[in-house]
Amino acid sequence: MHERLTAVFTELGVDWEIIFVDSGSPDRKTPEVLAEIAARDRRVTVVRHTRAFGSQSGYSSGMRLATGDAVILLDGDLQDPPELIPELFARWQEGYEVVYGDRVTREGSKLMNAGRKAFYRVFQRLSYVSMPVDAGDFSLIDRRAVDAINALPETHRFVRGLRAFVGYRQIGVPYERPERLFGRSSNNFVANMGWARRAIVSFSYAPLDLIGWLAFFTTAVAVLAGIVEIVLKIVDPSAAPKGYATLLVVVLFIGGVQLICFSVIGSYLAHMYEEIKARPPYIVERVLNPPLPRDPSEPASPDLAHAEVRVVAVANVPSSPGET
Repeated sequence: MHERLTAVFTELGVDWEIIFVDSGSPDRKTPEVLAEIAARDRRVTVVRHTRAFGSQSGYSSGMRLATGDAVILLDGDLQDPPELIPELFARWQEGYEVVYGDRVTREGSKLMNAGRKAFYRVFQRLSYVSMPVDAGDFSLIDRRAVDAINALPETHRFVRGLRAFVGYRQIGVPYERPERLFGRSSNNFVANMGWARRAIVSFSYAPLDLIGWLAFFTTAVAVLAGIVEIVLKIVDPSAAPKGYATLLVVVLFIGGVQLICFSVIGSYLAHMYEEIKARPPYIVERVLNPPLPRDPSEPASPDLAHAEVRVVAVANVPSSPGET
């Protein structure tokens, strides 16, 4: 990955720095390899977390260290091709502050891919922020947008959602996402459901609105059922519902609705609880080749025609051999 990123940035003719965020990889080889790269390339910064805090904390960690006029986020398993960066860069030079990779196709399980596509479209409809469909974390973000994301106080982060929240001019660049080159992905159905839950709780009130509609529907059905039973008692008593079976079905239905409502409320309360505790989203164990602080006198977005552009690539190294 270091070789491919270096080749791409050299071809672009920009000043760059590469930040590898090692989010607690359990093997001994990864820290050794990253340390060796940092020792021979001063443009490489290595950040190691004390444990696996997750990919979103990894990106947040790298973005807060980055000093460039633009920051590129990409996973360390090379599913996000560095060779697409020139296209992202070209769009940025056209004036777009956020340029994200639009995964039009991706290798892997057809069933899982269909589920992802369906979720992104449902999520776009439910979210109170305009969310691009089929867009992951792979993106180029202008310094102004990076500063805005870094300034957001929340710790339980969903970076691609925050990227959409800050606004600015945004555009997608289509690409085909290949399977990971090494290891086996642990991004299974359960993990994807966790991602979906975090996304919806962070950027949608639709589940809470659904509780109100469920209450209205249940009450309406109960009133209608009561009217029907009264009419049947008068017109044809033998046709009216009888026995414990009917009562049991009604009780189970009402109980199921209540449990659904409690689970939705519980998800929001859990999210609020995590934010209220205000624990740090990550803890850094060490930093190799820390970048020099950005000069505060520099403009956030220089005139690209008359200034040397500094680009930062934040590569999120998987916290385990299987994490994507």
